[in-house]
Amino acid sequence: MINLELPKKLRASANQAHQVGAQIFRPISRKYDLAEHEYPVELDTMSAMIEGLSDSGTQNISGAAGGRKVKGEGVGSDSSEPRGNANGGNMSALLNALETCWGDVGLMLSIPYQGLGNAAIAAVATDDQLQRFGKVWAAMAITEPSFGSDSAAVTTTAVLDGDEWVLNGTKIFVTAGSRATHIVVWATVDKTKGRAAIKSFVVPRDAKGLTVSRLEHKLGIKASDTAELRLEDCRIPADNILGSPEVNVEKGFAGVMQTFDNTRPLVAAMAIGVGRAALEELRAILEEAGVEISYDVPPNNQHAAAAEFLRLEADWEAAYLLSLRAAWMADNKKPNSLEASMSKAKAGRMGTDVTLKAVELGGSLGYSQRTLLEKWGRDSKILDIFEGTQQIQQLIVARRVLGLTSTELK
Repeated sequence: MINLELPKKLRASANQAHQVGAQIFRPISRKYDLAEHEYPVELDTMSAMIEGLSDSGTQNISGAAGGRKVKGEGVGSDSSEPRGNANGGNMSALLNALETCWGDVGLMLSIPYQGLGNAAIAAVATDDQLQRFGKVWAAMAITEPSFGSDSAAVTTTAVLDGDEWVLNGTKIFVTAGSRATHIVVWATVDKTKGRAAIKSFVVPRDAKGLTVSRLEHKLGIKASDTAELRLEDCRIPADNILGSPEVNVEKGFAGVMQTFDNTRPLVAAMAIGVGRAALEELRAILEEAGVEISYDVPPNNQHAAAAEFLRLEADWEAAYLLSLRAAWMADNKKPNSLEASMSKAKAGRMGTDVTLKAVELGGSLGYSQRTLLEKWGRDSKILDIFEGTQQIQQLIVARRVLGLTSTELK
């Protein structure tokens, strides 16, 4: 049974992440929103601190890398509970992502050595690969010019040539693509075998044949670089393929898709963090305007803005609880593909609704740059898109609930 009270260890880690959001991210948030593609040098000191914490065995404070499914403390576990009901890296990463994104999403995605590709490594790498790639900064390269959310449509190829893989293709919208030390690239090893032949490869950023062709100008998360990458006869060692190189048609796409079971609750947490920031700012604006928000009076008997605030807050709470469940299941080694997609879909939609409604209810303050509300409205949109769009999440949920395959329900 899940216990929603956070244990002391996770509360301490989350509080540390909150301090990062408050003391480091918030003060420079607007600066790097206006200076797109400029590297946030303030994060270098923080990166060194994270590495020190990691070396000492302390959880990292960003949460961006996700976590391997290990035992530890977390929601649903304390010293009096039965063994096996435990939490570890996934729950801690989720809470830390929430708190740092309360500070700034773009900066959170820019923390050195805490890239989204690290979650893929944590999810499917062998023990030897974890040793070799455990301290790299890994971006994730999935999307291509010919497709968005349909990850099975990968056309980038990987051909084994002796003791090396040769990769060819183009990847777009790669977060931290120009800054990361390594890129986790999704490619097919045999186009005739469909999605079962799609594998993920760790490509060093300085590998010959890998180039950054352009950086994107974006609506939000401007502190984070988003790159287009080209692979032209790019050679990497044969053992840089994550997981087994064998094509198992019966298992299909499950191997690489396991990555999303880790990362989708994290993206949900990002939206929850931004949503909470917007709600806090909106509450302050409403109270300053004399609008009282009461939990003892029915919403329809309150000021219209107060009633709307209560609706938004309830929606936020639902997204938060769904994300906790998905992370708890991951840490307890329970299949969580359905719950991961549910949390991502709910939080992504909640994030855009809450932030944009906060801009609206905030009036002139909400639309101006005197607060960060308009920025959070722009930042939140990507959280409903990357790691699988709102529409693809609903499709996955429908398939799981109805027991239908991707062929039966498209």
